[in-house]
Amino acid sequence: MQLVCAHCFVTNRLPEDKPYTEAKCGKCAKPLYSAQPVELNDVHFHRYIERNDLLIVVDFWASWCGPCQVMAPTFAKVAAQSPGVLFAKVNTEAAQKISAEAGIRSIPTLIMFKAGKEVDRLSGALSEPQLKQWIMQALRK
Repeated sequence: MQLVCAHCFVTNRLPEDKPYTEAKCGKCAKPLYSAQPVELNDVHFHRYIERNDLLIVVDFWASWCGPCQVMAPTFAKVAAQSPGVLFAKVNTEAAQKISAEAGIRSIPTLIMFKAGKEVDRLSGALSEPQLKQWIMQALRK
């Protein structure tokens, strides 16, 4: 299994039988897995999305967006309760290149990635049950 460090963004290869939640990065020695959303930017986005073997949910947001601010605590709470899924955030103001590449037209927009490919997308703020249901549907596919 491959996991990209949430701190230094180096790709780490782990044995399948080793629990990734306890693994440390080979470069920076910090925990590989983060139960909190990872901030991604134009530099780290593709590496994180393409080299992680786990499902990734990315929240595209902006500081001036009211619904984004309302949904942020829910996103963080669901991230903390969802082992086996990685969560990331992209500030569309700071990461304009990635936001344009992803075709972000409204915010918040959530995009789910698996093996570097987009598997689903939703626009608009979600409640905790809605976010959990959306993720569970993707995991069943």
